[in-house]
Amino acid sequence: MSTPTREVSAHLDITVHAPTELEMQIAVAHLPGLTMTETLEISVDGTPITPTEIVDDHGGRIHRVMLEAGRLVIGYRASVTTPAEPVAVRATDRSIYLRPSRYAESDTFFGFAAGQFDASLPPRELLTQVTDFVTRRLRYVPGASDPIDGAADTLLAGAGVCRDYAHLVIALLRALTIPARLVAVYAPGCSPMDFHAVAEALVDDEWVVVDATRLAPRQTMVRIATGRDAADTAFLDNHGGAISLDSYRVDASVHGILPTDDHHRWAHLG
Repeated sequence: MSTPTREVSAHLDITVHAPTELEMQIAVAHLPGLTMTETLEISVDGTPITPTEIVDDHGGRIHRVMLEAGRLVIGYRASVTTPAEPVAVRATDRSIYLRPSRYAESDTFFGFAAGQFDASLPPRELLTQVTDFVTRRLRYVPGASDPIDGAADTLLAGAGVCRDYAHLVIALLRALTIPARLVAVYAPGCSPMDFHAVAEALVDDEWVVVDATRLAPRQTMVRIATGRDAADTAFLDNHGGAISLDSYRVDASVHGILPTDDHHRWAHLG
């Protein structure tokens, strides 16, 4: 089935209180096969500024700006007309994405995972079981978690938002020796609409996407940033002076009818 054209956008209104260096990850990742048109407009007190673009190993794009105090307005819009090819597996992926990380502290989950799942099962079956477990275990409650909460906090709280679901899936998979990572995406159909986070697992030499929140169809998600956890994929990183995020808006839609997702079928981000 062909992927419909996807329209995505983000608008951020920020007060910069003192000179600083700001990095944003809001642009669609540049990947083989993907075609799109896009605009990125950044201004301070109405004066346009040009960011420095840094492309990472996964095609993700960091836009960096050096700022003086003032009102910063960021507007991004893209029309994605053809999907990306499935991402290639790199020689280092298994090593990097089996390691514990800041928000997916898998080394604390070895005992729990061993008691909850049969590690001798094929990775494909374990992936389904872990995703279903997190879907059942957690409630989606905006404001239920703090930005510093990791997967262990989420398991104990029993509630969270998309990044919390993804971190718990990732931590459990890594504890079961399945490499896993977090991907920030635009997600048509997601409600509440926002930047969305999902998990990717390396199974049978391919990266497979799962979403324990089940808030949006995976077929129409658009990759923004990829990393070990949310520390690598934040849409804003501030280095220096204080800022206030006064408001932001995210939109994602498709041309035509939004597809239905069977979350027990394999899917790849495109």
